[in-house]
Amino acid sequence: TEEEKEKKKKKKKGGGGGGGEEVEEEEPDESMLDWWSKYFASIETMKEQLRQQEAAAAEAEEKEEMEIGEGSKAQVKSKDKDKSKAPKDDKKKKQQTVPELPEKKNKQKIDELKVFNKELEAEFDNFEDWLHTFNLLRGKIGDNDDNATEEERIVGRFKGSMCVYKVPLPDDITKEAGYDPTFGMFQGIPSNDPINVLVRVYVVRATDLHPADINGKADPYIAIKLGKTDIKDKENYISKQLNPVFGKSFDIEATFPMESMLTVAVYDWDLVGTDDLIGETKIDLENRFYSKHRATCGVSQTYSIHGYNTWRDPMKPSQILSKLCKEGKVDGPHFGPGGRVKVANRVFTGPTEIEDENGQKKPTDEHLALAVLRHWEDIPRAGCRLVPEHVETRPLLNPDKPGIEQ
Repeated sequence: TEEEKEKKKKKKKGGGGGGGEEVEEEEPDESMLDWWSKYFASIETMKEQLRQQEAAAAEAEEKEEMEIGEGSKAQVKSKDKDKSKAPKDDKKKKQQTVPELPEKKNKQKIDELKVFNKELEAEFDNFEDWLHTFNLLRGKIGDNDDNATEEERIVGRFKGSMCVYKVPLPDDITKEAGYDPTFGMFQGIPSNDPINVLVRVYVVRATDLHPADINGKADPYIAIKLGKTDIKDKENYISKQLNPVFGKSFDIEATFPMESMLTVAVYDWDLVGTDDLIGETKIDLENRFYSKHRATCGVSQTYSIHGYNTWRDPMKPSQILSKLCKEGKVDGPHFGPGGRVKVANRVFTGPTEIEDENGQKKPTDEHLALAVLRHWEDIPRAGCRLVPEHVETRPLLNPDKPGIEQ
């Protein structure tokens, strides 16, 4: 919206980049905060966690080396390798439980979002929780087709799922499924009819772009393609920059399943000749839309109706929760007195009041509903991890340089 753009401008003028340091000293003023404050605070937290992990890993390594001594260096090496893998898993665990955050929050009072240092798909099994994607390839006619890349031979994608189960069904399946399995395993699947959606893409920034010009720099701009829509944001290119902050949003209307592959590309602007593609990333929107992880609009950490942290999802937490309960055939939600809500056999607690812009307090169930959504994976049978409010980091690839991040 216009307001947001205004805010961003103010932020940039006010030296928003260094916002992180100022925040520590004094309590932030609500009206000065915007989405960027939230983003920078989250990045600080992410760096802090990485630092702690590296320190811990280094300590453990030193210990090991002391124990092993100089005798078997090879062993140390192989152990180091495992070490480098460990922090990543560590990170996942940390960010789910996040024990260290509360103290920091009291000091900072800035709500945060989750910054993933990889694609969302890597974190949620490619969103293939009920559909798997298979490429359909064109057959080879003669020998000259041998050198055609697989990418060139793709003529379409087939999405489907297969289930094999034995008849008669064992009793435990009926209990686990929560419905009558004699009607097959594919109940509660969304219909196959075309569906119109509004896609909003936020491009925050790019880092370490591959230089495209002789001077070792690039003039990057964003290009977005989905179905018949092709947006080239040429006039807003950023001059001589390999780490551009774009901070732009694009709205596109699309129809699933026909238009579901979104391409976000970064091009290098050239005064003469054609603009070169630096790299692009492709996102399967349909998988995200239908996934039970709910990858449409991430679930924020807190619910508020005004300020920089306004709830952005078109559905309120309570609506999302009752929809999930209904679809998963879960008993609930039952909101009780004293800030309690019961879903299946679990009870969650939380605040029951919300302040509006004028500081008036109103009773609300939204905080309670949000508490359940943030722990949806603990709900038996139907539960799974829901995508949090986030920024994901995706590699930019170039078909001319396969497999090399740009």
